[in-house]
Amino acid sequence: MYTPPFNLADDEGDLRKFVADVRVGWFVTSRVGAAPVASFLPVVWSADTVIAHFAKANPHWREIETDTPALLIVTGPDAYVSPSWYAAKAEHGKVVPTWNYSAVHLTGTARIHEDPKWLRAAVTDLTDHHEELRDQRWQVSDAPAPYIEGQLRGIVGVELTVTRVEGKAKLSQNRSDADRVGVIDGLRTDGRPGDLAVADEMAASHSQD
Repeated sequence: MYTPPFNLADDEGDLRKFVADVRVGWFVTSRVGAAPVASFLPVVWSADTVIAHFAKANPHWREIETDTPALLIVTGPDAYVSPSWYAAKAEHGKVVPTWNYSAVHLTGTARIHEDPKWLRAAVTDLTDHHEELRDQRWQVSDAPAPYIEGQLRGIVGVELTVTRVEGKAKLSQNRSDADRVGVIDGLRTDGRPGDLAVADEMAASHSQD
């Protein structure tokens, strides 16, 4: 991941919270001589392990052998930044558009799991994680056992052993205070869902500087 020093996000607790909040990412692998393959998967990251699962009909999993190199890309809100929002535009005009975003890359080695017990445990962990903020939480045990057994036969588990973690928060940290305030105001005025989320992240980051 290309990360200028001012965009570096390296607090492990913050990175784990980021992944836990986003809850889903692009799982990417590549074989020699073949095009890279990516699948969008719900994930849970615990200690040095990420768990997820593929639909068995997804051919991606068949390309994964024990210790296949893999990359999980988890991204947060993103937004276009107009140069018209910079105070510097009125000062000297030497400004150009850019894009603000946050992301975490988890690099490691992957392996496939087809054991029903492993799959049930993984699906239970994933479900509990994604249901934890709901008032009425659905549990795997809420569905009839034969139905769940049938569903498990239609998936394949994947486990990523994480060997490197990289985080990036591109939130106009290299701009002046006046430029950053201008971007925050501009994003909030445009008001797109992603814009508002990025503006909030920028405001929080700005207040900590």
